[in-house]
Formats: sequence, structure tokens, C-alpha cells
Amino acid sequence: MSTSTLLLVLDLVGIAVFAASGALTGVQKQLDLFGVVFLAGSTALGGGFIRDALIGATPVAALGDWRYLVTPAVVGVVGFRVHPTIARLAKPLVILDAAGLGLFAVAGARKALDHGIGTVGACGIGMLTAIGGGIIRDVLVREIPTVLHREIYATAALIGAAVVAVGHEFGTPDTAIAVTAVVTTFVIRVVSRWRKWSAPVPTTRDN
Repeated sequence: MSTSTLLLVLDLVGIAVFAASGALTGVQKQLDLFGVVFLAGSTALGGGFIRDALIGATPVAALGDWRYLVTPAVVGVVGFRVHPTIARLAKPLVILDAAGLGLFAVAGARKALDHGIGTVGACGIGMLTAIGGGIIRDVLVREIPTVLHREIYATAALIGAAVVAVGHEFGTPDTAIAVTAVVTTFVIRVVSRWRKWSAPVPTTRDN
């Protein structure tokens, strides 16, 4: 699989997965159809907009290919229509969010490397791509972004992006790197949520 095809596949699958996460969140918040579709699109495309703007890939991919816009719209409508079956479940949101996190971390790091960004910078771009849509989603529904909680979220995305960057340095095949990085990010995110792992927070002292 060529690099350009791999990037397109990662982007579109990641968009669909994050769009589903945004749509389900919108349903849980009892938004109307437009609100659900808008939240799905914002969640799905936000990270990619941030990535392309930072690396100078303009016009951003979402504005140059109709598939980037149609995918979250369709997923949002479908999510709105089938929500009675899944809206009450917490697990689908966690699984979809973890999958999107891994896909976008890989796509972000890979595209940054292709645009001449160094290893460390590509790791940062990959992380921002992965967490950007989720931050926008949470802000729009007036929740503290997950990335600012004590959960392992941004760290999982950063590790996934690092797998891509390091694999690239060693000349590992792109597809193998992508699969490894997505699975790594997904597992870290899901297991950390299941085991209730958290990042350290400042201790407070009573006067």
C-alpha cells in the first residue's frame, strides 16, 4: 500500500470513528439532528484541521476532498437514527474514542513526517491530531476535555505517534508501523480506562 493511500485510509477511518463518537455524545446530550451532525463533524475533522494548519498543508485535506465532509455527515445521521440501541451504553463511546485516538495519532505523525517535520515534532503533531477533535467535542458540550482529566489519553496518543516516528527512522514498512501504533494506542487507552490508571496530579495541603 502506498503512503498516500495509507494516509487516506487512516484519515477516513479515523474520521468515521471519531464522527461516531461525536454523534453518540450529541445523542446523550439530547441535541437535535443538526446538533448531532455538527458535533460529529467537529469531532471528526477538528484534529485534521489543526494538523494541516500546523504543517502548512493547505488547503486542509477536509476542504479538498468531498469524502472528508460527507463521511462525518453520514455517520452523524446514522448515529442519530440508531441511537435508541446504543445511546445508553458507555462502552461504545470509550471503544470508538480509543480507536479514533490511535488512527489519528498515526495519520498525524505520518503526514508530519511526509512534510519534512522531524521525529520529535512529528510525535507532537500526531498527538495534537488525535486529541484535537475530542477537545472540540467536549468544549462544545460544556465538559472538561478528557485530555485534561487524570485519565491516560494524550499520553496514549503520544506513544502511538512515537511508534510511527521511531519506526520511520528504522525503515520499518509503513503498514506494519501503522497497525502496531494503532493497536498500541488503543490498548493503552482502553486498559488505562479499565484499570483506572491516571496521570499524577498536584497534591494539596490543608493550611
